[in-house]
Amino acid sequence: MVRKSGAVRRPLKHCSQISALKQLSLLDRDSPEPPVIQIGPDESPGCTDRVYLHAAAIFQSSHLEKPATHRLISYGKRSEVSVPDARDEASQRAAYQLAFKTLKYHQLLEDVLMDSCFCFSHPMPDSSMSLVVVLLTDLLDRKFLPRRQSANQEAVKLVREVEACLLRFKTKLVASLARCRIKHDLLTLDRILPENIRHRQERETHLLLYTWINTLLSSVEEVSEVLHTSGFVRVKSVGQLEGRTFCKDQHCHDLLVFPNSVKRELSDTRLLSDCRLVIQDKSCCLGPCALHPLLAAGGDVLMAGCFSAQTVAHVSAAALSASAHTLTEGHTPNTYSQTVFVCLGDAPQSHKEELQNSLSKLGCKNVQLLSASLESLEVCDVRLLKVTVLFLMPACSLSAVSNPVDYIMQEKRDPRLLLDLSQGSVSPEKLQTLAAQQRKELQHAVHFPQVRAVLYSTCSVYSEENEEVLQTVLSQTQEDLPTAPPYSLSCPALLQDCSTEDEESEEMKSRFFTLEPSDHNNGCFLALLTRQLQPDVKETPQEVLARAAAKGLLDGLHPNQLIKKQPRGRRSHRAPANQRRSVKTRPHVTRSDQSLVAEFLNREMKASQSEPALGKSRIAAHFDKPTSSQCPSKSNLSRTDSAPSSAPFSSSHRLSRLVTAAVSTNDDHSSILVTPPPAVPKGRHEVLRPATISFPPVLFSNSVFPQRWSQAPPFHPSPTHSHMQWRVRTPPLFQAPSLFRGRLKQLRPWL
Repeated sequence: MVRKSGAVRRPLKHCSQISALKQLSLLDRDSPEPPVIQIGPDESPGCTDRVYLHAAAIFQSSHLEKPATHRLISYGKRSEVSVPDARDEASQRAAYQLAFKTLKYHQLLEDVLMDSCFCFSHPMPDSSMSLVVVLLTDLLDRKFLPRRQSANQEAVKLVREVEACLLRFKTKLVASLARCRIKHDLLTLDRILPENIRHRQERETHLLLYTWINTLLSSVEEVSEVLHTSGFVRVKSVGQLEGRTFCKDQHCHDLLVFPNSVKRELSDTRLLSDCRLVIQDKSCCLGPCALHPLLAAGGDVLMAGCFSAQTVAHVSAAALSASAHTLTEGHTPNTYSQTVFVCLGDAPQSHKEELQNSLSKLGCKNVQLLSASLESLEVCDVRLLKVTVLFLMPACSLSAVSNPVDYIMQEKRDPRLLLDLSQGSVSPEKLQTLAAQQRKELQHAVHFPQVRAVLYSTCSVYSEENEEVLQTVLSQTQEDLPTAPPYSLSCPALLQDCSTEDEESEEMKSRFFTLEPSDHNNGCFLALLTRQLQPDVKETPQEVLARAAAKGLLDGLHPNQLIKKQPRGRRSHRAPANQRRSVKTRPHVTRSDQSLVAEFLNREMKASQSEPALGKSRIAAHFDKPTSSQCPSKSNLSRTDSAPSSAPFSSSHRLSRLVTAAVSTNDDHSSILVTPPPAVPKGRHEVLRPATISFPPVLFSNSVFPQRWSQAPPFHPSPTHSHMQWRVRTPPLFQAPSLFRGRLKQLRPWL
């Protein structure tokens, strides 16, 4: 009886072990989540050794570190981890999915390792424990079946040793997993996950495939023709998508929607390889589509935040499409091509080169990369003078994303976000950190004076990252910039085709655009901040001077004193009729002309001060060469403080003549603003030097005029004018003939 019972128990025991392996897999038969690697008829189960190392590095750099008192297993220091580069996209996707699955079941895997005493039986260094939990996750997925090694696979000794230890210990590991399942009363292992994560896994299997038409390399008509030639049929709505079908998205005009099962057939059309169609999530395509109507008025775009090369190329295509649409509508075309400026921050040089290569492949020619973050850019940067629209996509929690692995890979996001997405919630501390950074970036964005629209986009469902950030920034902006045009929330153009059911949702949608996560798409939040800039007012010089005089900036001068007008009686030489200009079209003195005049005057003043007195006397002698009797005596020189004779005109009088000559070239009837010479600083007094002015002699005889005129006493100035010497000498130069003497005497003097 004992032998019979023993013979009966052995096959029962073997059968129970096989059933336990089937039931204790991390992927149950009813679970909607696909396996890590799709195993085909010609493929070996499991991953390559490089994929395991890559997944272990991602897990070690993003897992939740517990306090030392509550830590069961140590995984080494994060600073010593370097995530290797994947050789191809398939290997990278497999590593990310395996690391994400390990993060979701992290607590369960630690309980299994501790309950089975694997850590005590096979002690390993801390840096290798991340590889242990990753390999345990994969072994539970493939029910502890050994991998079939191919000849071209590169073997890694550490991976093979850890896998062999786990396979030898599989019986105790499976038994420990069964005990944990009974302890938590789990029908399936996915029941240990939070409810929101289970719902997200269900939505992930139903997500649709979104692609936008790259108008930089193709057109809507060309892509539609290729799809129809390849056997694809266009339907009206996403509810009719099945098989080789596609439809247009209801929000974006250049977005095509396909079933997720036709990705391989779509690749055969070569639209994806030629970059005429670009696969990207809808939550990333809504922002560039919302920018399209904003760019129709012209101006450059500034992008900041977290985005991929596909998003930059989509914005570039939207800018060029808006310019082309403006031409077809008959509006005034832009005289320059719209540029898309991209803030890269402190990204490594390899990332910049990769981004530049991707943009070149996508056909972008109007993109300029900036090696600076948004916060480090000055609001008066000369490169951004034509920027009128700012697109901000800050780092967020990605709580509205249903396929985090595909999203992080496609948008080049931080892999450490997988931890929060695997737990189903974001810690309050991290949420506050993200919100503070978002407020800081948006606050700096609204300070650019020439920007008239700011588009804010996130993939979060938390109000702390969406509505509260906008309300805080708007209220703070009104306090910091009370005189600037205020920002206000505007309705994005995406809402034109959206219908609302009740008043509350209609009021909310009129301010924001919220796309809820569903079986068809991920979630997204959009907000548009706009303002009406004040037009440039052109003021006349009289208005500028009047306002300056009202503020007391002219130092007591009347505005009319600085305006030079030519008298009406004088008229200059008139130009021919074909060269005349009207008063309205004659240009005024520009700032560059005034600077040239000021430079000329300063140069002349310096030359007049350095010119020797001998040269000045020669200039005066050129006009009048008096005789020895006409030269001033020593007594006269004593009255003038024995100073050498200066120029006929003083420096101030010469400066006024130069200013008048510089301004006299303008129109006769137009008023010109003359820049006065710089005032003498207070506390300094300019001493005027005495000057002697000599007039030419009067060339008339004494016989021509009456006797009382010829013998008039000489003029003696008063002592108060001792610095001026007036001398009038009329020497007899000719004698009138005797025939006319009597006749000349009868003439009356001139009145």
